Amino acid sequence: MIIHKDYTNLCIADPFVTIGIFDGVHLGHQALLGRLVSAARNNGSESVVITFDPHPRHVLNKDRENISFLTTLKEKKELLENCMVDHLIVINFTKDLGNLEAADFIREILVKKIGIKHLLVGYNNQFGRAREGDILKIREYARIYGFTVDQAETVYGDEGIISSTSIREALLSGNLANANKWLGYSYQVTGKVVEGKKLGRSLGFPTANIKPDEDHKLIPANGVYAVEVLVENELLQGVLSIGFNPTVDPERRDRSIEVNIFDFKDDLYGKTITVFFRHRLRDEKKFRNTDQLRKQMAIDREEALRLLV
Repeated sequence: MIIHKDYTNLCIADPFVTIGIFDGVHLGHQALLGRLVSAARNNGSESVVITFDPHPRHVLNKDRENISFLTTLKEKKELLENCMVDHLIVINFTKDLGNLEAADFIREILVKKIGIKHLLVGYNNQFGRAREGDILKIREYARIYGFTVDQAETVYGDEGIISSTSIREALLSGNLANANKWLGYSYQVTGKVVEGKKLGRSLGFPTANIKPDEDHKLIPANGVYAVEVLVENELLQGVLSIGFNPTVDPERRDRSIEVNIFDFKDDLYGKTITVFFRHRLRDEKKFRNTDQLRKQMAIDREEALRLLV
């Protein structure tokens, strides 16, 4: 996959294009992208995904500090490459771009700069100022500017339409099983190991404290998870805890992300690791004393080992 940081000086053969944020690159996105790639190849063309950075909601939404997302741009690039897309165009999103009318976006960018041959849109895809570019307007502009348009079908899960919103809600409510099912892979968080209070070590379960690389990366609900951890190209097993450590640090006000990597003794401070959330074990709980907590942590370890086989 060739990554373009803007849409100037492009040389793409008869571009088959889709546009979106693709947060999570979930099963719904994957179905659309598979259709795009297949159609492009069948027509001797190249598949093109257009996305935006920063996220439009960060630029246009007054509540942007409280907005979180499933994938960083780096993660999104890797997932899109796995979908065998030929080209990814990352457009810098600004307020001026957000105020551009759909007709102008199509004429000035899709037609003049990219040379679009075909546009595949999602079931609810809209773009342009105030999201005015719906499927009817897009088809109208396509006739004017000489490209074809198709619309992908909705992809359903057991409980309705698969969407980035439904996956965020599942993760925040502790429903990791559904979130992973709808993503089509295990949710992940990458971050640097920073120094903590070493409370886990005092209990016989030393933990690495993780500071996510991106401030707006969605962190799942508080609780305990069976995870796999990528450490310098080695995939290891462990138990991760998200929350406030109420048993050993009752005055704590900030959430922590701490992972106990099984049978691992090397120094991780300052290193970047990636955690893959495989199973949710239980909610966060305040125990009467540290002995009870220690016993539960041993149970968590055994359960994680059983699930991670």
